[in-house]
Amino acid sequence: MKALAVGLLLCLALAACSSGSAETADPDGAGASPTDMVPVPGAPPVPHEVPIDQSGTTFRPEPALVLAQSTPFEAWTPLPGNRIAVHFVTGSPECYGADATVAETERDVTITVRTGRLAAAQDKTCIMIAVVGTMELDLSAPVGDRTVRNGT
Repeated sequence: MKALAVGLLLCLALAACSSGSAETADPDGAGASPTDMVPVPGAPPVPHEVPIDQSGTTFRPEPALVLAQSTPFEAWTPLPGNRIAVHFVTGSPECYGADATVAETERDVTITVRTGRLAAAQDKTCIMIAVVGTMELDLSAPVGDRTVRNGT
């Protein structure tokens, strides 16, 4: 029985090693290095582009949040003109809000999302539920081919 368990663990370890090398392959020849595709422990996730039909509950920027903290967004959607939508996880909109800051360069759009309790809901009893939120933000120029990143 012990030999079977060790054999199973060895097979799982070998499968993990072989699948890791397939994930870091560069199928389109774009020149991405393996480190571009592997998340850095403790770093915010690399957000990905999604169509607008995958948006969640609409949140409007609310700068007056209680106990606000940085919340990485998981996806984004380019919008017409100089706008972008970011998609993140937070609490119910009856109790929780979000705000964001945008820093732009010619190559990057870095967005820092903060979530926290609404000031008006401080004395309210709120359910603990995860909600996918979407917040639309203005940019100085369209996203174009710039990289969209999480801020800290």
